Amino acid sequence: MASSDTKTPGLRPVVRRWFESSFAAPTRAQALGWPPILAGRSTLLLAPTGSGKTLAAFLTSIDRLMFNPAPEKKSRCRVLYVSPMKALAVDVERNLRAPIAGIAAQAERDGEQIHMPVVGIRTGDTPAKERAQMLRAPPDILITTPESLYLLLTSQSREILRSVDTVIVDEIHALVSGKRGAHLFLSLERVEALRTAKTPLQRIGLSATQRPLDEVARLLGGGELSPSGRKWRPRPVEIVDAGSKKEFDLRVEVPVEDLGRIGRVEPSTTERGEGRRSSIWPSIHPRLVELIRANRSTMIFVNSRRLSERLAAAINEVAREEIALAHHGSLAKEKRQEIEDRLKQGKLPAIVATSSLELGIDMGAVDLVIQIEAPPSIASGLQRIGRAGHHVGGVPRGVIFPKHRGDLLGSAAAAVGMGKGQVEETFYPRNPLDVLAQQIV
Repeated sequence: MASSDTKTPGLRPVVRRWFESSFAAPTRAQALGWPPILAGRSTLLLAPTGSGKTLAAFLTSIDRLMFNPAPEKKSRCRVLYVSPMKALAVDVERNLRAPIAGIAAQAERDGEQIHMPVVGIRTGDTPAKERAQMLRAPPDILITTPESLYLLLTSQSREILRSVDTVIVDEIHALVSGKRGAHLFLSLERVEALRTAKTPLQRIGLSATQRPLDEVARLLGGGELSPSGRKWRPRPVEIVDAGSKKEFDLRVEVPVEDLGRIGRVEPSTTERGEGRRSSIWPSIHPRLVELIRANRSTMIFVNSRRLSERLAAAINEVAREEIALAHHGSLAKEKRQEIEDRLKQGKLPAIVATSSLELGIDMGAVDLVIQIEAPPSIASGLQRIGRAGHHVGGVPRGVIFPKHRGDLLGSAAAAVGMGKGQVEETFYPRNPLDVLAQQIV
């Protein structure tokens, strides 16, 4: 039998005891990710959804924050977590409470003195009063988004970032492929230049779907000029590929006998003699209600906000009760939070979402994920189906409903690609000068 030290190497005894009383063993992502992270090396961690990546990234920082002497108030912020979505930022803040409280309780039992780390959130939803308080008393862990980090750097609040020694970029694949990623990586270089410490900033990137790893690692680590100023040198980033082909219970379901008839004009049965174009929705709606009622909680993903509203309304009309609500980025913060909480608490049977809930948000014990039409990409499909069974050892269950004959081919190809883990390569914008201009201004 492996000893405690080999199962959780490098962690303090109190933290090890808490971990081993809470979990049977480290996941593959944690076992492979902790050594380089504990050593202070920048790390890119690839691991499947529900494999404990967030705890793999945070636990070493929590260990350090709770048991090292707390610095003066101005230098209190030492961990920066960047999320591509506000909803994920809020979710991570909530999920950090359990390990911090658990380790604190274990330390009390062991008679150990600790510093209780403060976790703060800075996003577009943060009230002005909280922002001012954060400047006066910086948190130990700051959770933010790329846009809010940029705004922090353009105001007096940037002073709280001087003491940051670790930055965690979650769901990095969602940022790399667009100009948001370029914006973020420039912001991280500004944080690097702002810092008072002589050691480089430790950068940790997390994702379940990122390829090619070496390119993503190069973007995460950034680089610096040689002393002569003539050569650009990339900073080292250790790549930890803890990816393994995750088991899926996934099928493509066609709710009509002949998809080829969908969209055709059917002969009229009315006196006016006007034909009506056939639609697949009258067949999909009752099947969705059937699946929702057969499971405790269901997430339905669609590819547009308008469809999420229309589909939720249609489901409720067929069910003759409210069993589904729409969730998308245009909803007010309070409404989004209410819907998410109701689903997690088992008070709402189903949610119809866009990509707003695609990333690593913990939606509790979701039993089934339904995708309407082929997902935008294999990576997106893996993220979405991965919301079901989102826990260590969980097997995600999903159903894809194609809307027409051409979509059937795309859905089948997506299902095969997801089963094989054939994630598309990430392409990122080269030399986006407009982003550079915005940062300079």
